[in-house]
Amino acid sequence: MALVRNCVVSAAIVYAATIGAAAAQSINVKVGVLNDMSGVYSDTGGPGSVVAAQLAIEDFAKIHPDVRVEVVSADHQNKPDVGAAIARQWYDREGVDAILDVPTSSVALAVSQVTRDKNKIFIDSGAGTTDLTGKACSPNTIQWTYDTYALAHGTAGALLKRGGTTWYFLTADYAFGISLQNEASAVVETGGGRVLGAAKVPFPATDFSSFLLQAQASQAKVIGLANAGGDTINAVKQAHEFGLTESGQTLAALLVYAVDVHSLGLQTARGLVLTEAFYWDLNPGTRAFSERFARRHSGSMPTMNQAGVYAGLLHYLKAVAATRSKDAQTTMAWMKANPTDDPLFGRGSVRADGRKLHPMYLFEVKAPAESKGEWDLYKLLDTIPAEQAFRPLADGGCPLIGKG
Repeated sequence: MALVRNCVVSAAIVYAATIGAAAAQSINVKVGVLNDMSGVYSDTGGPGSVVAAQLAIEDFAKIHPDVRVEVVSADHQNKPDVGAAIARQWYDREGVDAILDVPTSSVALAVSQVTRDKNKIFIDSGAGTTDLTGKACSPNTIQWTYDTYALAHGTAGALLKRGGTTWYFLTADYAFGISLQNEASAVVETGGGRVLGAAKVPFPATDFSSFLLQAQASQAKVIGLANAGGDTINAVKQAHEFGLTESGQTLAALLVYAVDVHSLGLQTARGLVLTEAFYWDLNPGTRAFSERFARRHSGSMPTMNQAGVYAGLLHYLKAVAATRSKDAQTTMAWMKANPTDDPLFGRGSVRADGRKLHPMYLFEVKAPAESKGEWDLYKLLDTIPAEQAFRPLADGGCPLIGKG
């Protein structure tokens, strides 16, 4: 298929290991990184997610050189039919065992269904809809990095405590944006606040002026941006030009990444409160990985989506090595039964509904005078424990729960 770019890697790692007198048999694994390579989400995933996968393969080879891994990549163009077609071709014709990343919730839901039909593995890092672990949960899918529940409870909850009691949403008009608005609205209303209105914005969008004027006219204390990537960047820039924050309204970017803040600049983004699962400068482990990543990716620090590709692939390869199998049921059972452990997210677990559990972090974007370098962007406000960060298992409506 012309849509597929067999880009990349071959982490060719062949090793004649011996156990006693017998040589260990190598296992060949093929994984696919499927995401937006050229559109509004290309900076938060895109080619950088392929770099993250390459680094995971290299690091895993140091421990298990008998597992030989190849990675291919493709651009799903943020279209569910394109993403599903690529996934089907990869599974049917190209021998792909697992698919990684897949931002854009509508695409992720389509890929999850194809993966279930083909009995393969899907480790999602880029999509936020809670349906992936709720009504559309699958025994073949893990949602690794974040979801709209975690983002909404982190950011909306924090702003509500700071006096942001009235909200108006600008919402990307597809599954992710709608899910994020719904989750944030529930937090606001449960906490005693009010949602004064919302505007559904076509996805992707470049001109937010009419929607921002509606938000301004609402006189809401907080304008919630239920979008991501290039859409968030454009909305924040135009809100800054309109002087919304100077007039007393607060912008809540419900999904924003360090690369977005870097693109916006601290003068424009300062004071934004946001929730992420990863930040390059959290600890020695995240810094060491991020410096390696930046050397491979034009000096850019990794996003949480790219970090999720690295960590999710490591956990999957550990399952393959431990079980000596690529069978989806066998590897998924191992991944859910064994703790996750990597330098980017630390120790965690994969829940029965496919939700990966780890802490989330509440950050505030620094003012220019506070920053000590090009990528010194955030100050940590709070750490949200894993058991509080994500929706309770019993509340998700996953059909797998309770079926043994």
